[in-house]
Amino acid sequence: MTAATSIHPGTLTRLPARRGVAIRLSRGQTLKLINTHGQQVVDTWAFNPADLSETMSMEHSRAFWLKLNPSAGDSFLTNKRQPIITLVEDTSPGVHDTLIAACDPTRYVHLGVVGHHDSCNENLFHALETLGLTIRDTPSPLNLFMNVPVRQDGRIEFAAPVSEPGQYVCLRAEMDAIVVLSACPQDITAVNGMQPQDVHYSVF
Repeated sequence: MTAATSIHPGTLTRLPARRGVAIRLSRGQTLKLINTHGQQVVDTWAFNPADLSETMSMEHSRAFWLKLNPSAGDSFLTNKRQPIITLVEDTSPGVHDTLIAACDPTRYVHLGVVGHHDSCNENLFHALETLGLTIRDTPSPLNLFMNVPVRQDGRIEFAAPVSEPGQYVCLRAEMDAIVVLSACPQDITAVNGMQPQDVHYSVF
């Protein structure tokens, strides 16, 4: 199940594999996300709680940075071009993805899955529901630790993460925000090293 939380500052909390969580952050608070086992992708969204139609936007952020991949110090912009979170620390090799849509039920059908398969898209909606919130559409996520190499000919591929156990990122809220994390359940392609696992997070 997904969950919503307003954890005590500094408390280390487990996000189980394949699940999601919605976290309320006040402006200035920092979310530390630890890739506990090293190869787990975490789809990440951020919303303005006063207006859920204002959401962290990969398209607007890439235009602001003039690059595909964020680095420590880079702020993510909303679709109204306002900073919402900043990547303030990254102990991983810095390989993340801003191009790929969240996995959803249709994606798994296309991959040949028969029957239900957990997805980041469903985790997003369920996590927000625990706060009594709904959205119409799924924004493009920040896929932390996801390795999607872009080749010279423009082609991309899904590769295993290059992050190692215990590496982490820290995201500072530049406005009051609702951040949703999904420990991606993808086990058909290599993006989670074929084995979705838990991650841990804390707020301070």
